[in-house]
Amino acid sequence: MKTEQAAVTRQTFDQVILPVYAPANFIPVKGKGSRVWDQQGKEYIDFAGGIAVTALGHCHPALVSALIEQGQTLWHTSNVFTNEPALRLASKLIEATFADRVFFANSGGEANEAAFKLARHYAVTRHSPYKTKIIAFHNAFHGRTLFTVSVGGQPKYSDGFGPKPADIVHVPFNDLAAVKAVIDDHTCAIVVEPIQGEGGITAATPEFMQGLRELCDQHQALLVMDEVQCGMGRTGKLFTYMHYGVTPDILTTAKALGGGFPVSAMLATEDVASVMAVGTHGTTYGGNPLACAVAEAALDLINTPEVLAGIEERHHRFHAALNAINDKYAVFADVRGSGLLIGAELTANYQSRAREFLHAAATEGVMVLNAGPNVVRFAPSLVIDIEDIDAGMARFEKAVARVITPTV
Repeated sequence: MKTEQAAVTRQTFDQVILPVYAPANFIPVKGKGSRVWDQQGKEYIDFAGGIAVTALGHCHPALVSALIEQGQTLWHTSNVFTNEPALRLASKLIEATFADRVFFANSGGEANEAAFKLARHYAVTRHSPYKTKIIAFHNAFHGRTLFTVSVGGQPKYSDGFGPKPADIVHVPFNDLAAVKAVIDDHTCAIVVEPIQGEGGITAATPEFMQGLRELCDQHQALLVMDEVQCGMGRTGKLFTYMHYGVTPDILTTAKALGGGFPVSAMLATEDVASVMAVGTHGTTYGGNPLACAVAEAALDLINTPEVLAGIEERHHRFHAALNAINDKYAVFADVRGSGLLIGAELTANYQSRAREFLHAAATEGVMVLNAGPNVVRFAPSLVIDIEDIDAGMARFEKAVARVITPTV
């Protein structure tokens, strides 16, 4: 006999989930392309993309097909054995990038944890047991493990959990002089997001990125690029480092890599990877056949001229719509970002109210994000229909008006 499932509501969340999130009041239950529907059947246009994750929209046929086919073939082996989807995906990532070696994990935090461990292990093994300093940046975000929140430059995420990993120095982003002041022969790595995501959608300048590469070379340090959020086509190239003409030693990717299925990867050069040996790092689920099959399908679609060329057109569509809203309501001090990772910084009159705009947008039927308290963030599907952009921005304009002139 089939047991009837109990109904779940937003109130159920408050009763059963660890209170580390503050989700919206509605529960999405269905998605197709860039449209989502909640339990009551209300439709939303998705400009959030699961925080830059659903890069091909919801339930893309190619990803669904890959998942079903692999789900009927082989689910899991662990890394005691290898599997074909993982080997194919790794080969394609290597072919498309600077990298020679790949390590698969399940989340951006895990990929960054592996990257930071590798950077230190390389320096200690090749140079000196004292070469352990990591230089990172204020307002950075690299994950939620204790190591990654410590490297991330936001104390609100790392304070209150006891002693932090040592020998991590934070300096202002885009300030090359500040990096020069702290880098020395004890530095093992500089860790940087080409575009700070959680820190407000702030892009590194070309001069800054080129300067970091030169400083790393001068001090035998590694350049680690965190492209968990800004990678996988988000900025119009497969990875953002490709815009700068600067090659990292280690790169991390996640979020859009699986198009919604949890998977991440750390990419490294042969030289850097060669210091690792069997047992120095590992994971149970990383490289899972299901995840890698879906990620391979996502990579095959994203890394095409058709998809990558269309991102700039969509960027301009968003940018023009946001500027038109700002001309009318004067709420944004800046509209910035690259490709389909866009941030609208609020003016002084609306500081710390980004989540109000987020909730008002949901009321009007459009899903957006915030990036800190002062920036409204847009990270939609890379293949979102132009009609969906126009319709969603019309709804967002209504949300802006709702915040500015609230009804009594």
